[in-house]
Amino acid sequence: MIQYFAAQMFPHLKKDLRVAHIKEDPRAFIKKMALGSTYLSLALFAIVFFAFGRTTLPKYLLIAIFPFLYFVSFFFMMQYPQVVKRRRQKEIDREVLFAGRYLLVKIESGVPLFNALIDGSKSYGVMAKYFREIVEDIRTGVPIEIALENSREFSSSRQFRKILSELVTSLKTGVDVGQSLKSILKSISNEQMIEIKDYSKKLNGYIMIYMILAVVLPSLGMTMLVVVASFLALELSLTFILIAAGILIFVQFIFLTLFRSIRPNVNI
Repeated sequence: MIQYFAAQMFPHLKKDLRVAHIKEDPRAFIKKMALGSTYLSLALFAIVFFAFGRTTLPKYLLIAIFPFLYFVSFFFMMQYPQVVKRRRQKEIDREVLFAGRYLLVKIESGVPLFNALIDGSKSYGVMAKYFREIVEDIRTGVPIEIALENSREFSSSRQFRKILSELVTSLKTGVDVGQSLKSILKSISNEQMIEIKDYSKKLNGYIMIYMILAVVLPSLGMTMLVVVASFLALELSLTFILIAAGILIFVQFIFLTLFRSIRPNVNI
């Protein structure tokens, strides 16, 4: 029942697991997530029950919350492949340009592509493990074109897929790999420069909003509140001050998350 529901709700789960390099069968993964969802929903239900158990709410309403908590927990747990995919994408995009240039230097110095990939898998930072995955496929007997195609199909990075696509095309057509790689790296570099310029434009607008909502308004608001309270002989309790400080911290956290989310994933 759960497996059928999950298959309908997540039709691309098999490919997502492959892209995320989670070496599990979809059915086994669904069972694992269903079990984890059970534990998580029970923990959430215990918190809700103890929080509202002494209120006037009927107990059957509290019990009816459990299926909802289980559904939310299951949906949350099933997002794990997406989280891994995004993490892999960020890792690759951050280093893909420099890793491509590393391959280009090796190829232009006369090193064969396979040897360049081996050198990259042994030495080049974060990208080493992604080069290693290609090298391991080739060493198991897979032709280099097929290994590159498989890596391209199941790569979470669009920019890395473009590099692999150029390599595959060059190998199949006999075109100079170095020239093809140089042109695609130039294209990626231009895209990253455009992303940085767009980020600069967005950041100016967000900074203005941040200054108004998180700096100017709280400062003026608290000042006016203290002045009005002193005139009207109102007492500002510690609870009110703590709540106001908590709201301000929450707003700061929201803007911090926003700034991090719009930052282009490039390594300058």
